Amino acid sequence: MTKFLLSAVNTVLVLAYPAAVYLGLTRYGARELGLLLLLLLLPGLISKARAAAPGDLWEVLKVPLTVALMIGLGALLDDARLFLALPVLVNLLLLGHFAASLRGPVSLVERMARLQEPELPPGGPAYCRRVTQVWCVFFVINAGIAAILALFAPLAWWSLYTGLVAYFLMGLLFTVEFVVRKATFRRFGDSLPDRVLARILRPAKAP
Repeated sequence: MTKFLLSAVNTVLVLAYPAAVYLGLTRYGARELGLLLLLLLLPGLISKARAAAPGDLWEVLKVPLTVALMIGLGALLDDARLFLALPVLVNLLLLGHFAASLRGPVSLVERMARLQEPELPPGGPAYCRRVTQVWCVFFVINAGIAAILALFAPLAWWSLYTGLVAYFLMGLLFTVEFVVRKATFRRFGDSLPDRVLARILRPAKAP
């Protein structure tokens, strides 16, 4: 139950971060906002540290620790720009993670795909590599827009984009990729979206 609650709190923090920053900076200040965010992040950070194996500790904690460091510096320096820079940093970290996998034989998207479907269809690994490249482009564009809004736009614009528009675009990309994948490989499961697309696209005929 405690693990579920911590997971729920972390999810709410991620989704509500832009709105929290907007409300915190317009009503209070960077220092007060930073201290509150650190207080909310601390239980999840401790839980992750306890659950991680000693050899995986840095891999598990490097992103949340980086986020906590940025928030802590924002509070210490009383500088709102560090809070606005956080979505840029997260996108760049994701970009590095996805792009690094392209240097090896197995892309990150392929690794995730094989967790659900160990035997990929012919052309599956190459398709996964292209999808990984598309996500890299998305993270570059998303980080760039967030940076421009943080530097030159009103706080409300930054909050609207990072808290709503960016998630909409991410969901749109997931949806388009799902449809393209089903249209390409014609493999359908039992879920409602699969059944709907199976009626539209028709499964591939056996040779």
